[in-house]
Amino acid sequence: MTEEAWIESNTGRLFARRWHPRTVRSDAALVLLHDSLGCVELWRDFPRSLAEATGREVIAYDRPGFGRSAAHPHQLNSSFIAAEAHDGFAATIRHFHVNRFAVLGHSVGGAMAAYCAAASAGHCMALITLSAQAFVEERTLQGIRAARQSFSQPEQLARLERYHGDRATWVLDAWVNSWLADNFRDWCLDAVLSQVQCPLLAIHGSEDEYGSLRHPERITALAVGPAETLVLPCGHLPHREQPERVLEAIADFLARHSD
Repeated sequence: MTEEAWIESNTGRLFARRWHPRTVRSDAALVLLHDSLGCVELWRDFPRSLAEATGREVIAYDRPGFGRSAAHPHQLNSSFIAAEAHDGFAATIRHFHVNRFAVLGHSVGGAMAAYCAAASAGHCMALITLSAQAFVEERTLQGIRAARQSFSQPEQLARLERYHGDRATWVLDAWVNSWLADNFRDWCLDAVLSQVQCPLLAIHGSEDEYGSLRHPERITALAVGPAETLVLPCGHLPHREQPERVLEAIADFLARHSD
């Protein structure tokens, strides 16, 4: 069963969806944070599969400016990753009355998930990152530059418009301009990772075009609590390219660590 909700946040109205498993095995929900071009719809069947594999509610929401949420009132600044823990994420767990949870983020959503785990240390049971960046790497910037060139083609931008409507250009610019900005070059997760006390699983593709294996290595090395790395033979989308292995790994990890 699924349900949809509209949530008031400091930055505008958010769209969210919750998936209920047929058999409940945990009262700790799993909250998802999407990537730089993502939204609820682009998770596709992954949340439903997660709910069944883990036996827990799965919640995903569109950040302001993305998907079906309200337009973001501003351009993103260099603090947008850290800010998410106290804005959209906080509003979402309040709305659904979530007390205990695990948090999972893909790409930049993984970095946001780390901030969420640190900010809610008494309530976050586990942190899972998928293809997350831990610092600004030249490989990441090269991937973003290549993507920017690709999206200069009208048919490529039309793909974004299917999910973000007339805000597709804002979504693309928010990604490109944030990461390529000079004042973002020194960004990293080091300080916040030292505050993550819950168990952590970092999943990364060996062929990830947006980040080398230095990212999961750094994430797990700096975390305070138990930390594991899973490297899969895939690119930036392990949950699409290796769905069965990702689901199995997450279900096993949560069963061992979060309840």
